[in-house]
Amino acid sequence: MNESQVGRTTVTERAIQRIKDMIAGGQLMPGQRLPTEREFAADLGLSRSSMREAIRALTVLGVLEARHGAGVYVTSLEPRDLLDTFGVVAEISRGENLLHLVQVRKILEPAAAATAAARIGDDELERIRAEMVAMEQGGSAEEIVGHDLEFHRIIVESAGNPVLSAILDGLSSRTFRARVWRGYREEGVFERTFSEHDRIYRALAERDPEGARTASAIHIAAVEDWLRTQTGEDQAP
Repeated sequence: MNESQVGRTTVTERAIQRIKDMIAGGQLMPGQRLPTEREFAADLGLSRSSMREAIRALTVLGVLEARHGAGVYVTSLEPRDLLDTFGVVAEISRGENLLHLVQVRKILEPAAAATAAARIGDDELERIRAEMVAMEQGGSAEEIVGHDLEFHRIIVESAGNPVLSAILDGLSSRTFRARVWRGYREEGVFERTFSEHDRIYRALAERDPEGARTASAIHIAAVEDWLRTQTGEDQAP
């Protein structure tokens, strides 16, 4: 990177920070339209190219939204939008990086299950049970993955923390889950996974936070152990 590129990057980073500061300070509110690129750049004392790059970067991050023919707006700033890039990381990670993501899930999902156990309603329990039954009835790997994702999503959302929901949703790679389920099918250990789900469900139904925490931790640990064996095989000479 030459000197001019370094300087340009620094100016762009300052532009990004200025916009973030305006949002954090309430000068720009969720849903508000930004001034035109020319006006905004002049107001902040920046070049239009730096402003354009800053807007592009913040759009990728879910902070701003470009509406065709209508200008650039601040998004709703909901956690799910801002943390959407987690999903990209989970989908493209392999090997040890993927193992690290599962280890983060092992920290967060049991906490979510414990919180959900104290808050969950009968309707949510019925939906969780329905996903379990659908998984046990079989089908394609894609169908099973869909029910598995929904099973865990309902639990996490029942914890009532949208930030936690957004983070765990981003860490829940559909591609990775499909790989796990195909591996389980080949190894004939579906029953073990169904049993792990059942233990989580029973703890939730009994409104037992520590039971739900333990059952969830055991379930994620089993996925982690499976991934360790797969990672070892991938790296074998």
